[in-house]
Amino acid sequence: MAEKPEAVKVLYCGVCGLPAEYCEFGPEFEKCKPWLIQYAPDVYPDLLKDSDGKEVDKVSDQMQSTSISAGGSSTSKPEEVKRLPGGKVKKKDKKEVIIEKVVRNKRKCITTVKGLELFAVKLSDASKKLGKKFATGASVVKGPTEKEQIDVQGDIAYDIVEFITDTWPDVPESSIFFIEDGKKVPAA
Repeated sequence: MAEKPEAVKVLYCGVCGLPAEYCEFGPEFEKCKPWLIQYAPDVYPDLLKDSDGKEVDKVSDQMQSTSISAGGSSTSKPEEVKRLPGGKVKKKDKKEVIIEKVVRNKRKCITTVKGLELFAVKLSDASKKLGKKFATGASVVKGPTEKEQIDVQGDIAYDIVEFITDTWPDVPESSIFFIEDGKKVPAA
């Protein structure tokens, strides 16, 4: 009977989050070097040859000082930064509502509302309220960026700003924008 293979244990870099053997291809290899010398000396033996004993002491002192200044103890959690593959940092979405009017079949308009969910508004409830207020069809659909948005039938772009700020006071008028001719224009 064949033996079951064991799972490979991968050592991940504490600085960039990539596997230790891929740190040299990441964006922060210079920042990773002290961590690699201390925790993974067998992965990059050239780093040990290049550094003297003094530099290793300096690196360990630097590692300890950063952990002390960061949280007060060496067991503190590193700051929560969402990283994508390749070490890219994921940007947080800006809290803004974007209203866009799309014309179809030369006469019919659809008003699209994006970003209400960032203000803790349930999109299904919002679409019901919009449909009742403006006596039109309104639905929650996935947009081209795979984010949910509200499509409302009809050209209600300018009336909708007052309705949003009255119905949901958490949404300030300064964070509502229109898309006109491909440009973002503030609603206020």
